[in-house]
Amino acid sequence: MIEPRKITLLGTGLMGAPMTRNLMSAGHQLTVWNRSADRAAPLVEAGANTAATAAEAIAGAEIIISMLSDGYATQALLDDDAFRAALPNGSVWIDMSSAKPEHARAQSALLGQHGVAHLDAPVSGGTKGAEDATLAIMVGGEAAVFDQMRDVLSAMGRPVRVGPSGAGQLCKLANQAIVAVTIAAVAEATLLVEQGGADPAALRAALKGGFADSVILQQHGERMSQGNFAPGGLSKFQLKDLDNTLAEAGAVNLSLPATQAVRDRFADFCNTMGGADLDHSGLYLELKKRNDLT
Repeated sequence: MIEPRKITLLGTGLMGAPMTRNLMSAGHQLTVWNRSADRAAPLVEAGANTAATAAEAIAGAEIIISMLSDGYATQALLDDDAFRAALPNGSVWIDMSSAKPEHARAQSALLGQHGVAHLDAPVSGGTKGAEDATLAIMVGGEAAVFDQMRDVLSAMGRPVRVGPSGAGQLCKLANQAIVAVTIAAVAEATLLVEQGGADPAALRAALKGGFADSVILQQHGERMSQGNFAPGGLSKFQLKDLDNTLAEAGAVNLSLPATQAVRDRFADFCNTMGGADLDHSGLYLELKKRNDLT
C-alpha cells in the first residue's frame, strides 16, 4: 500500500492538471498553485487544496512537484525571497518541467543549500499519457532520493533513473529529437498516401505492429488525417526543446542535421504560420504549405 504524502504541485496546465488527479487517486494529499488561479479551480473542486501564492502553497509540503513551461519559470520562483524562505527543510523537489540540463544541475545545488533534495524528472507521453498515468518519466538525481520517490512517480507513469542530476533533462532532449523527427516522417508518409489516392487510416492499420509502427504514427497520423491540431504537446514547447537539444549538442561538438532541419521547420510553423499554440503534429500543416496544398 502506498504511503499518502503531502504534495504541492506547481503548474496545473495541460499536463499538471491530470497529473494532480492521478496523484489524488493514489491517495496523496494535494495542494496546487497556478499563476492563473482559474486553471486550478477544477482541481480544488475535485478535492485539492490551493493557496494564493506559490510560497504559501509549498509551506509544509513533503514533496514539491513543478510542471512549468521551462527552467526559467522554475528559476523565477527560486529567485523570490519569500518563496525560498518557505522551502520546507527535508522536503524533495521533483521538477517535471522540460528544461536545460544546466538548469537542473544549478537548481539542485541551490535547493541543496536550503535542505531540499532534488530530482529532474521530465516526461514524455503528452496529455493522453498524463491522463492515463502512463507517462515515460526520465529521472536524474541521487539514487537514494529516486528510490524514496518511486511510488509517487509511479502514480503518474513509468519512472526510470537515467543518471545524476541533469541526466533526466538530457534524456528528455534526446526524446524530443526522436519525437520531432518522427512527426516529420509521419507527416510526409501521410501526405504521400493521401495525395497518391490511398487511405491513411488503412495505412496505419496495415503498419500496426510492424517495424514502422509507433505511437506517433497511430496518434499523430490520425490527427493529421482528421485535421485535429488541438493542443496536446504545444509546438512552441517542441521548438524550445529542439533549441535546447541543439545547444547541448553544440556544447559537446556534435552536429545533428536531422534535428536541425526539423527545428527550422518548427520555427517556421510557430513564428510565420501562427502555429505556436497548436499541437506539434501541426507540422503537417507546414509540410502542406511547402507543397502549396494549403
